[in-house]
Amino acid sequence: MDLDELFAKRPEDPVAIVLKQDIDRLSVDELQDRIDALKTEIARCEAKIAAATSHRSAADALFRKGL
Repeated sequence: MDLDELFAKRPEDPVAIVLKQDIDRLSVDELQDRIDALKTEIARCEAKIAAATSHRSAADALFRKGL
C-alpha cells in the first residue's frame, strides 16, 4: 500500500505530517532524537495492539464458553 494512499483520507494525521517533513537539514543528533522518539511511539503502538488483541481473545473465549 502506498503511503500517500494510506494517509490521503486524513491529511492532518501526525504520521502523515512526519513522513512529509524534510529531514535533509537535521543534524545527526536531531536525527537520532527523532529515531528515539519514533521508536518510543512504535513501542506504545505495539503495546496497544497487544492489549487490544489480548482483550479480544478474552472476549472471544468468554463468548465461546457461553455457547
